[in-house]
This record gives sequence, C-alpha cells and structure tokens, in this order.
Amino acid sequence: MSAKTPYSGRIKIFSDGADKQAMLEMNQNPLVQGLTTNPTLMKKSGVTDYVRFCKEILNEIKVKPISFEVFADDFKEMKRQALEIASWGENVYVKIPITNSEGESSLGLINDLSQSGVKLNVTAVLTLEQSWGACQALKGGAPSILSVFAGRIADTGRDPLPLMQASLEMCLSTDKNIELLWASSREVLNIVQADQMGCHIITATNDLIKKMAQFNKDLSQLSLETVRMFKSDAESAGFSL
Repeated sequence: MSAKTPYSGRIKIFSDGADKQAMLEMNQNPLVQGLTTNPTLMKKSGVTDYVRFCKEILNEIKVKPISFEVFADDFKEMKRQALEIASWGENVYVKIPITNSEGESSLGLINDLSQSGVKLNVTAVLTLEQSWGACQALKGGAPSILSVFAGRIADTGRDPLPLMQASLEMCLSTDKNIELLWASSREVLNIVQADQMGCHIITATNDLIKKMAQFNKDLSQLSLETVRMFKSDAESAGFSL
C-alpha cells in the first residue's frame, strides 16, 4: 500500500513559460493561479516583438497575476520600462532582477518603484543577503513577490530548503504584502516541498503542472505501466538478441 502524497494544495501554482498557446491553456487550468515569463523563455519561443507579445497575452489573460520582466541594464531605463510595463494592466507584476549585469544592486530602484505603487516580482535572488535586502526595499510598498531560485541553488549541490525557510520567515515578519516564490522548480516533488514549508507561490513548467495528475497514484500500478512501456518500446524498435 502506497502512502499518500503529502500535498495540501495551499500553495499557489504559477505557470512559467513563453509559448502563447500554452500560456492561454494554462490560464484556463484551475490549478494555475498566475503566470510568469522572462526574456530568456521568450527568446527560446521565438518572440521578436516584446511589447506586441506581452499585449497579446494580456488581451486574453486579464485577471490572473502575470509577471513581465524589464530587460534594460541601466537603472534609469529600467525604471522607464518598469513604469511602462506596469501600465499595461492591474494584474501585471514587473520583474526586476536583484542586480544588473554588472552586479550593481537594484534595491534603490526596487524601493522607489514599490513605494510608488508598482507591483514587483524581485527576481534572480539566490542568497539570504539578497532576500533580506529585497524585503527591506519592499516593506510598506505595493503587493510584491520575492522570487528565490531554489532550483538553481539545488543545481549547485546545495539544499535550498534552509534558505527558502529563512526567506519565508523574512517575508512574514517584514510585510504581509510580500509573497515568497519558489522559482526554477526542477521536478514535481518541488511543488510538494514548497507547499509543505508554507511557501506562498511556486513557478512550474506546463509539463510539471500536468504531472500533478499523478499525485497519489498507486506505485504498483506505476511500476507495471513502466514495465509495459519498456516492453512496447523494445518491440517497436525491433530489438533482438
């Protein structure tokens, strides 16, 4: 007998991607409560007109929160882009990286925008010091998201859970309007881990979200299905000994 998946369903799941049709599909999925994208995902999807792409998405996605990222490196231009993006809709969060590409802190800009009423998603956060700085910059401002890249931390061989837990405690003790987001999830288990630790939001690819249908699936049945898959693939490949 298999134990049940320890998933409460309290965490908000945001779909992460840049394929228009997939984003619209996820917008209709009741499991999905928001969406995010970024310039890298857009490039991979072949997006060439940033503004056109974002506005086409917003013509369809008008209620669920959605995050679009600035791509300027100069803070003055970053602010201009942020204000432009924020003007596109009430459901829009503007993604601001924790530093620019030169490693210069974005905290001054983050504070300025947040206190001006711009809803922000502070992104590319990977250290406790960055989490603390972002929380202080966002304190007392508009509703915001702190995106800590747990998956990228795990890719370095480090356990992201202690940092995620500490970042959550910072958010909770600093301002109820700051939500912690578990970013760059790598497997469905991450959704369970983030849910169990009390994280507010997790981003996941469409493929990971679809795999949630396997929660609580009987493991003996899954084993049998796996064996049958191996048999079918071996036969279709025409293998012989």
